[in-house]
Amino acid sequence: MSFKDKVVFITGSTGGVGKATAHLFAADGANLVLLGTRKERLQSLVKELGVTDENSLSIPVDISNENDVKFAVEAAVTRFGNIDILVNTAGIAGPAVLTEEYSFEDFRRVYEVNVFGTFLTMKYILPIMKKQGHGAIVNTASISGMGGYAYEVGYGSSKWAVIGLTKDAASENANNGIRINSISPGWIETKMMKEILDNYVATGVLDKPKDFDPGPMGRPGKTMEMANVIYFLASDKASYVNGANYVVDGGATIG
Repeated sequence: MSFKDKVVFITGSTGGVGKATAHLFAADGANLVLLGTRKERLQSLVKELGVTDENSLSIPVDISNENDVKFAVEAAVTRFGNIDILVNTAGIAGPAVLTEEYSFEDFRRVYEVNVFGTFLTMKYILPIMKKQGHGAIVNTASISGMGGYAYEVGYGSSKWAVIGLTKDAASENANNGIRINSISPGWIETKMMKEILDNYVATGVLDKPKDFDPGPMGRPGKTMEMANVIYFLASDKASYVNGANYVVDGGATIG
């Protein structure tokens, strides 16, 4: 499953899953377009990956800003000529509160990052992939977008939307040589998981962060376990996988 010289565009690349994904593609010799919110974190990631200016491009963006996304896509094409893979991992959790206590400002911001950001990257990269006649897109949803979870009206519903975006776009592009899929992680050892658990404690849902139930395997997932599934879905090994939502939760949604 070699991605040598392929152009891989990763949003949220300095986050847990994004960083693990970048490591996999970097090890294959891919050309990386790394998006994140902070320049210094992107610079640190480039050093950590051991990539050069020749095979990487790091761009600080607000993923919910259309002009930022357009600029990043245009810069990627100017540098590398095409975009083979899009991986959307950028996302925020928002607060853990009851629906009536959720501020509209917070709700809107969760959608701006989680939904609008995913939409914008697909909007501006799909025409490039259509012209090429090939491409693969992997979006990040969540098991919170597959069932009803208390105190997650913003995050959970935004991930429902990501799954919907994925399936709709996959249907539109099935004959264009482009495959579009999503993954739905469960509890994963990331900064976001810590923020969510801290929010649960602050709200009174949990007494202590360690009181949460990670599922039948008895542990949260690791970021590389998510990245491995993303890597597979982006590869030719998944050539007949389209419009799918891969659940990667250690069995938490078995029932």
